[in-house]
Amino acid sequence: MADGLKQRLVAQAIAEGFDLARICRPWDVPEMPDRLQAFLDAGYHGQMGWMAERIHWRSNPAALWPEAQSVIMLGESYTPQHDPAEVLVHPDLGAISVYAQNKDYHDLVKKRLKRLARWLIAEVGDDAQVKVFVDTAPVPEKPLGQAAGLGWQGKHTNLVSRDLGSWFFIGSIFTTVKLDTDPAERDHCGSCDACQVACPTDAFPAPYQLDARRCISYLTIEHHGPVDEDLRALMGNRIYGCDDCLNACPWNKFAVEARELRYLARDELKAPKLAELAVLDDAGFRAFFSGSPIKRIGRNRFVRNVLYAIGNSGDAALLRVAQGLTEDEDDTVRDAARWALGRLRTIATAG
Repeated sequence: MADGLKQRLVAQAIAEGFDLARICRPWDVPEMPDRLQAFLDAGYHGQMGWMAERIHWRSNPAALWPEAQSVIMLGESYTPQHDPAEVLVHPDLGAISVYAQNKDYHDLVKKRLKRLARWLIAEVGDDAQVKVFVDTAPVPEKPLGQAAGLGWQGKHTNLVSRDLGSWFFIGSIFTTVKLDTDPAERDHCGSCDACQVACPTDAFPAPYQLDARRCISYLTIEHHGPVDEDLRALMGNRIYGCDDCLNACPWNKFAVEARELRYLARDELKAPKLAELAVLDDAGFRAFFSGSPIKRIGRNRFVRNVLYAIGNSGDAALLRVAQGLTEDEDDTVRDAARWALGRLRTIATAG
């Protein structure tokens, strides 16, 4: 290995736009098979059946690509300039997770990863091989991030960094090049339980455990079909994802401002009006969310979420909006519209 390669690699990663770069081995997460199996056995994955597939790869990164000798773990800040909790006190507006308030991070991070990977090949020669991943393959990115020293998996199961807080994306480059590794990060949560207390649906059965079936991020993004009625009222006006556990983390006092302007919130997505979102047809939905990760869930699931928020709004002015969707072509949208209509009528009658 060329002298100083790792130092040059880290410097290049920063130049490409990443905020952190750390190295581990693919086999540095020996606890993964037991952890993943316990998660699946408890049924915490809900409808995410893909988590039980390719389990040998998913629980053992070394098996994903046996030739790999190093994993370069990258972190990139997307810290918001505004307080994500502000919209939660305005029930006629929709709360969208910070990471989805502008361009799709998958595309932006992957381009940086590819540029950095090409740089590495140019440095060490064509014999080197690389593979890049950003939430697109059975790669346990958060455990690998802890093994590499990016941060530690907090009690909310997300990665927390002493340098970046909770607001950062993770990407990885697997390579056949053997690089010097970094020490794993240790847990710094201590007795703090702010993230667990902040969860609106009580989705953490214990510290460091997440029951996705109760997580609003899962319910609004991954879950298809109607959401259990006992959870709908707890979702408030959160229509895509949820930042409550991230936002509550005290380590965010060390968060650094996002350098990538395309992560900063579009004004129309900071606090969009539910009445305007609910009436989007498929073409309108695709146009409005062009380039956004929200586009991935499709119009019907998104409008379902908006209708749950309308039902929770207590705003009689939204009765007409809900009524207009009770005959929608999609079964789940119709169900959500009728539920919202019933909730609003009950509140109007009580008032």
